Amino acid sequence: MWKQLYNQTGRLSRFIIRRDRIRLPIWLFSIIGITILTANAFTGLYQSDIERQAIAETMRNPAMTAMVGPGFGLDNYTVGAMMAHQMLLFTAIAVAIMSILLVTRHTRDDEEEGRIELVRSLPVGRLSNLTATVIVLFSVNLLLAILVGFGLFALGIESLDLNGSLLYGAGLGATGMFFTAVTALFAQASGNTRGTIGFSFAILLVAYLLRAIGDVSSEILSWLSPLGWIIGTQVYVNNYWWPIGLTVVASFVVVAIAMYLNAARDLGAGLLPSKPGRKHASKFLQSRVGLPFRLQRTGIIAWAIGMFILGTSYGSVLGDLETFLESSEMMREMLQAMDGLSLTEQYLTMLMSVISMICTVPALMFILKLRGEEKRNHLDHILARAVSRTRVMGSYLFLSLFFGSLMLILAVIGLWSAAAAVMDDPIAFTTLFQAAVAYLPAMWIMVGVAVLLIGVFPALTSLTWLYLGYSFFIVYLGGLLQFPEWLGKLSPFGQTPKVPVEELEFFKMVILTGVAVVLMVIGFIGYNKRDIS
Repeated sequence: MWKQLYNQTGRLSRFIIRRDRIRLPIWLFSIIGITILTANAFTGLYQSDIERQAIAETMRNPAMTAMVGPGFGLDNYTVGAMMAHQMLLFTAIAVAIMSILLVTRHTRDDEEEGRIELVRSLPVGRLSNLTATVIVLFSVNLLLAILVGFGLFALGIESLDLNGSLLYGAGLGATGMFFTAVTALFAQASGNTRGTIGFSFAILLVAYLLRAIGDVSSEILSWLSPLGWIIGTQVYVNNYWWPIGLTVVASFVVVAIAMYLNAARDLGAGLLPSKPGRKHASKFLQSRVGLPFRLQRTGIIAWAIGMFILGTSYGSVLGDLETFLESSEMMREMLQAMDGLSLTEQYLTMLMSVISMICTVPALMFILKLRGEEKRNHLDHILARAVSRTRVMGSYLFLSLFFGSLMLILAVIGLWSAAAAVMDDPIAFTTLFQAAVAYLPAMWIMVGVAVLLIGVFPALTSLTWLYLGYSFFIVYLGGLLQFPEWLGKLSPFGQTPKVPVEELEFFKMVILTGVAVVLMVIGFIGYNKRDIS
């Protein structure tokens, strides 16, 4: 019985590792590297107790609590307490995203593509593929936990003791295991990849919101969220291990339910019934952008709400920011006084670069959807009719540019609205708008790179994410880690004028826009000439 269900699980596990022999090291290296580098950078950034306590005071407000969690150890804000407070939650979310994407790839996506059917035509157990996926992802998260734990301890920072460092790593690993289980469950419930990813990310978003609301108003709500459990470990302060045990036990329970459902359902079917569509398509659905918009409607709405909330979150802390910047000698040195500009306005340049790069993520998702449709052979039905490839690619490009720009504007509106409510002397909307618009050409270049790769090198479209990741790392942390300036210039975001500290150089923006146009034109030419896979 057991052999029938789990036959060849070990071999499938090795096969999954082989398929992800590039993805897994990139994820692990990125998460571990950023964690170690950030912890090391904190010691140089905040060298004295006075500077650490100054930043601790800015964390004592509901907005920051909602964003990064309650500040355990704010009265003695050591590097360890600072690391756990400011980095643990966001790193845990990154680990959750990794687990969601990888589990979906090896479960529902493989099933949708027919690869599971091929595997099951061989002497393989009914539960072998799901079991192999869970084993690999649990092992990856365990490895991540060990490497992060010993990596932080190896830095030799006094407040990063062995117990706290291992607990920090365990928090990340446990989060990854929980969302591995959640995604495995939704891979049984949903009938397609989009639904699996959508439901899993919805759980992640609900977990974040529950924790945020609970941390501000009711502690009980925080304990309903798995992210609240991880924050509740109080790493480097009280070092509670029992929330890790709770998370791991919950993960195994959810995996057991997923296994049961996997054994009970038919291959290719989901447990949630699919909603029947309309008999006739509307005029909008038959328009140039109607179908691409319909396919991505949920994502567009979710990202729009998310970007507005992101802008509001950043804007809500601007009221306390001026006090902190004035109290920190180091920050005053970094942001040298400029006539007519407050320290907060100068800090905006850094903030706007981060927001613009986050807003580039949905823009890339909207254009890369074209490649996804091609891989699933969905484009065959469209291109078999009197529809040119230029029109097909153009519709996806329009959505990417339009809604990518809209996300940035929504984030700015949220930022300005919240800032106007908390600041005595609010920043003018036109200042924020110009600072955001300056980054549009950089966003368009990233979209242009995606169009180029789709048109000329379709197998390498993942490099777009790598380039965006490089841009984020080098622009956001380059100054902190004192990287050479030319590394920042390799990213379009590093070439963008930092408004309002710098003038909005229209000539440079025209050049950047021209580069984006050239990339897109080459992509269109390649897309019209190459074979559709």
